[in-house]
Amino acid sequence: MTAVQITYYGHSCFKVQAGGFSAVLDPYDKDSVPGINLPEEIEANAVYCSHGHGDHNAAHLIRKTDTDAEPFAASFITVPHDDAGGTLRGMNKITVLKAGKAVITHMGDIGRMPTEEEYEALKETDVLLIPTGGHYTIDAEQAAEIAGTLKPKLTILMHFRKADRGYGVIADIETVKQSFPGLQCLDRTSITFEDTEIPEGIITLEPQQ
Repeated sequence: MTAVQITYYGHSCFKVQAGGFSAVLDPYDKDSVPGINLPEEIEANAVYCSHGHGDHNAAHLIRKTDTDAEPFAASFITVPHDDAGGTLRGMNKITVLKAGKAVITHMGDIGRMPTEEEYEALKETDVLLIPTGGHYTIDAEQAAEIAGTLKPKLTILMHFRKADRGYGVIADIETVKQSFPGLQCLDRTSITFEDTEIPEGIITLEPQQ
């Protein structure tokens, strides 16, 4: 078995660690997201960014480190950042990481529902990191439908507003909860589990700052 740790830094940024290898997903630039900033000196062996907007593409803030550990198997699916084929906000990259035996899918700023082919490509997802705020991405109702179709063991919500954290135009966590009745808002910044014993449920984490 391999221990997997997922740490949340706010907005859509996470760090995944397993088997001595680590990857950061969608780091955001300084002062790009209201109410939060990335901690300094985050280290990782790899950085994956879903698209080129500053609130998802600050790879320069992550200190890249070398390791002898085997890297995660990574694959990508390109989808629109909007519901108009990418003509409004461009394209977005879904990142799928295999950390040990756990398949972790980060949806980035997906802007429309997946196609049948995309659902098929994502069907092995064990842990789903998915936006819920609407306006720039799918909304909470659409995110709930995607989670209901993919049926991951663990779903971690992202890209929403809570108190003074996040863009004013996206949905706040109280609105998001209406689409996720079983949502657990955990008062911690990370979750750790074995790759063969993934906890089940729908959660949010607090940003590490």
